[in-house]
Amino acid sequence: MSIKNIFTQGPISPALVAESLEQHSTKTAIGAHSLFLGQVRADLLGDQRVTAIQYSTYEPMALETMHEIREGIFARYPLTCLHVYHSLGTVRAGEISLFVLASSPHRRAAIDACNEVVEAIKQSLPVWGKEIFDNQESRWKENQ
Repeated sequence: MSIKNIFTQGPISPALVAESLEQHSTKTAIGAHSLFLGQVRADLLGDQRVTAIQYSTYEPMALETMHEIREGIFARYPLTCLHVYHSLGTVRAGEISLFVLASSPHRRAAIDACNEVVEAIKQSLPVWGKEIFDNQESRWKENQ
């Protein structure tokens, strides 16, 4: 498998999600899709509300890490397709910053693979988010 660019500037559009699903309608060996959409929350931290997250990365390292995650997932699950899109730049509260789509002949593999990819991204992908607050202050986000 070649190294795929997963990054997109700004939020992931609902149109991209719909187009991804539409493109799979001709792949008749697929019996199940599992998808994850990560949306920026307007968390309240003290008296400050998150209005956006600014995502940044060192792309060569992140793309290599994602490639390794993908290879491991394909080795463990009988997937037909696995698509990952991650935002860079500013994504406002309510917008999508992560889209994962796992497709397989059967639902359990699609669901388990999708979940494992999301967890691996949260644990291992070198993407950093800076939370921007309504008073224009900011802080680096910590994954939980």
